[in-house]
Amino acid sequence: MRYQPAIDAVTGELYLPIAERGRQLLDEPLLNKGTAFTSDEREALAVRGLLPTHVSTLDEQVERALDQLMYKDVDLQKHIYLAGLQDRNETLFYRLIMDNLETTVPLIYTPTVAEACRHWSHIFRRGRGIYVTAEDRGRIDTVLRNASMREAAVIVVTDNERILGIGDQGAGGMGIPIGKLALYTAGAGIHPSLCLPVSLDVGTNNEELLEDPLYLGVRRPRLRGEEYWSLVDEFVAAVLKVFPSAILQWEDFANLTSFRHLEMYREVLPSFNDDIQGTASMVVGGLFAAMRLLGQRMSDQKVVISGAGSAGIGIIRQIRAAMEDDGIDRGEAHRRILLTDSRGLVIAGRRGLDDRKAQFAAPPSVVASWKHQGETFDLETTVLGHKPSILIGVSGQPDSFTEPMITAMAAAHDRPIIMPLSNPTSLSEATPADILTWSKGRALIGTGSPFDDVVHDGSRHEIGQANNVFVFPGVGLGAVVSRARQITSGMFLAASQALAGAVADDRLEQGGLFPPITAMREVSIKVALAVIDAAVADGVAEPLIDPMAAMNRIAWDPFYLPYRPA
Repeated sequence: MRYQPAIDAVTGELYLPIAERGRQLLDEPLLNKGTAFTSDEREALAVRGLLPTHVSTLDEQVERALDQLMYKDVDLQKHIYLAGLQDRNETLFYRLIMDNLETTVPLIYTPTVAEACRHWSHIFRRGRGIYVTAEDRGRIDTVLRNASMREAAVIVVTDNERILGIGDQGAGGMGIPIGKLALYTAGAGIHPSLCLPVSLDVGTNNEELLEDPLYLGVRRPRLRGEEYWSLVDEFVAAVLKVFPSAILQWEDFANLTSFRHLEMYREVLPSFNDDIQGTASMVVGGLFAAMRLLGQRMSDQKVVISGAGSAGIGIIRQIRAAMEDDGIDRGEAHRRILLTDSRGLVIAGRRGLDDRKAQFAAPPSVVASWKHQGETFDLETTVLGHKPSILIGVSGQPDSFTEPMITAMAAAHDRPIIMPLSNPTSLSEATPADILTWSKGRALIGTGSPFDDVVHDGSRHEIGQANNVFVFPGVGLGAVVSRARQITSGMFLAASQALAGAVADDRLEQGGLFPPITAMREVSIKVALAVIDAAVADGVAEPLIDPMAAMNRIAWDPFYLPYRPA
């Protein structure tokens, strides 16, 4: 860790020895206390006279920051304010986040981060993380060392091509790794000095950005082919050289590259793709919770997944694994889970199917009994024919879940499970209010973006947000603590089960398939413990005598330590 606490040998007090002085100290966000520097600290560290006289408590600073936040009229302005606070005083930033999770998580991450990425070059104020470009070939390890970090526990990297539901954002995609790592700290207690966001700026095909005079990224079309993969190879080698103990999270890569990253590097260093594996684990966690409420089994379900990108393929893999774990064979699971893309049902024999989609193509026998003319089957036709008990949307197509679809599901199943997961809110496949109206209040709903609870026919329905923050911080924490050599499918299945177990019975009774965002830290600990057990069971980590104690040793809470001159 960059700044190591010490213990006073006489008093036993924990303190931080500080070499920085004066303005240098105020300009370091990991050290700056702002108006909370005590009188003794101001004297000893040459800060006296640089701040107003009053010595604030951390609680007073949080209250002042909340006041300032509320002066902002729109969410993007609030995001900008919080980013500025993070760049000034990280302890205050994380205290504010953790004390106000429901308000702040949607501002620092989804859905607001989409707008921040879209306008990145116009709202940029201060560099954070590392930008790697093709010009850095032969010296990427040197570029990583410029982060001035002794070690890294978690690295989140993106090449910016598939940012949430808004596509190629060039260098602006850096907002995603920064936001994810803020949630690693707030959700799992990993110290911010151990978190490194990285943008592989390989160009952009977004013409609007290339024509923007204020655009800050590389002004050229995206690297493809060998040029791209040789750069990624060098980046991975540099990570192993400079930060050999780090886990690597691949984030918001397009289908063209995301699966290959996973396949090529998952055994080279402990790594995972949150869009493929984290999203799937989170979705299956919500489904496990629903099974508990309904008294049903995963092997009894019929599923339609709308969207065959990284998230859709990851979800179908994880649901199939859950069904097989529940006792049915792969062939039966294959018939129960249907996948649609922009051309409709992915069905064997359809022209132009790539190899990845072909693995999940429905056998023609599935549609033989459907009353439909033609060779293609759109989403509505697929739902009306298959009559799924579970409908999941990761297509980025707003309003694509229609009333006839939901009505048909509700006619076939007493409590259909419907998850419109596309982000941001404007891309949601349907609103919870509409789904409840069309299902006569019987649907169980999980959404990708936060929605308010819905009152239908006098009954309140909890709308749980299917947020990856319930999975990836715990998976990362478990992998870091166990020193896992690889992050396995079994670890993600264990995360799903732990997440389901964290949903309280009374919340489930009101329809909430996921915990409230305020339970983020508690859920992450449960997920991490399950992940550690799974890592040992899968043979990629050694047993720990006391996993909880090991987590407590690295856990960070945002409070000010006393400072003394080093």
